[in-house]
Amino acid sequence: MKRIILMLSILTITLTAFTSCRETTTKEVVKEVHVEKEESKGALERAGEKVDKEVNKEIDKAIDKIGKDD
Repeated sequence: MKRIILMLSILTITLTAFTSCRETTTKEVVKEVHVEKEESKGALERAGEKVDKEVNKEIDKAIDKIGKDD
């Protein structure tokens, strides 16, 4: 009886060691997606354009004010 229990425990330990060390196969899927952006400008460029627009409006107002001195 002791031999049977001893053999079963050795067999269990051996099988566990072989199955836990086995390398599992996984499949990696890499999908390339190209995303087209409408704006490829950075944050500073966008902020600069916004400031330019505001400055241009102020300049246009000043020009109109000067031009109406008739």
